[in-house]
Amino acid sequence: QVQLVESGGGLVQAGGSLRLSCAASGSVFRIPAMGWYRQAPGQQRELVADITDGGRTNYAVSVKGRSTISRDNAKKTVVLQMNSLKPEDTAVYYCWARAVVGFTPYEYWGQGTQVTVSS
Repeated sequence: QVQLVESGGGLVQAGGSLRLSCAASGSVFRIPAMGWYRQAPGQQRELVADITDGGRTNYAVSVKGRSTISRDNAKKTVVLQMNSLKPEDTAVYYCWARAVVGFTPYEYWGQGTQVTVSS
């Protein structure tokens, strides 16, 4: 079992920055990918950014250029730095991980952290 614990959400003004952190714990062989998704009211959950254990990154078009995702494989943490925030970035942000437990891959989700961007 793997637990993901997020931190760093909150209220920020448009144009501001926010740093979301997520730490994985539990018995896990390796974590091939970690990332962040978000879900705004009335909308589907969508990918914000993800990163492999080799450092390859992938960003949603809506955040590309103003967000940076990074991870520490040894500490099993992932960080999303978001700059130039817009009201449309308002959502619940979820940490996500694809982890290998034993020899089987599983997907895990954090509990979510609210990000609110005021105009």
